[in-house]
Amino acid sequence: MGLGVAIFKLSGLGNDPFNGMAMALAEYIGFSYATFLIMLNLGLFVAQFFTGRKFIGAGTVVNAFLLGYIITYFYDSALGLFGEPQVLWQQVIIVVAGVVVISLGVSLYQTSNVGISPYDSLSLIMRDYVPKIPYFWHRMFTDTICALICFLFGGIVGLGTLVSAFCLGPIVQFFDVHVSEKLLAKGRKDIQNSART
Repeated sequence: MGLGVAIFKLSGLGNDPFNGMAMALAEYIGFSYATFLIMLNLGLFVAQFFTGRKFIGAGTVVNAFLLGYIITYFYDSALGLFGEPQVLWQQVIIVVAGVVVISLGVSLYQTSNVGISPYDSLSLIMRDYVPKIPYFWHRMFTDTICALICFLFGGIVGLGTLVSAFCLGPIVQFFDVHVSEKLLAKGRKDIQNSART
């Protein structure tokens, strides 16, 4: 996920809504992004603790406390290696790569049941409370709110933000069905076969 967010940032066309919002608010307040992200995640963790405790695990801790630093590392490394993209078609390709990478990352760690980040748990909690509405609509709702806050606080809301706000949920769901759940099923089967031998 950290790599996906860094790719988005490198594009210069806007980030995924949550991290774009965090970057905009951090700059507005005058905090570093990584520090502000920890503070924001702590606030969201309170809601997660009371309404979605089952989503808390090691993945929650890694996302809440380390993701900002991981993103900064990947972004600085990519910027040093490749520099900023100079033309629009390069930026668009980078946005597409960012959507795929972050969607796969979200799908893998959500499906593996090792704990969900405080923000990502919001749409899952909403899905549990309102199961008639598919997950991707809940994800689109939370992402759209974040994109609006990003815009209001002077953040970059561009192609990357819009693609994330409207496509992240469906693409995560696609990876859930076609990649993550199949990997987990294969892993369980391999463990069962190993136990028999």
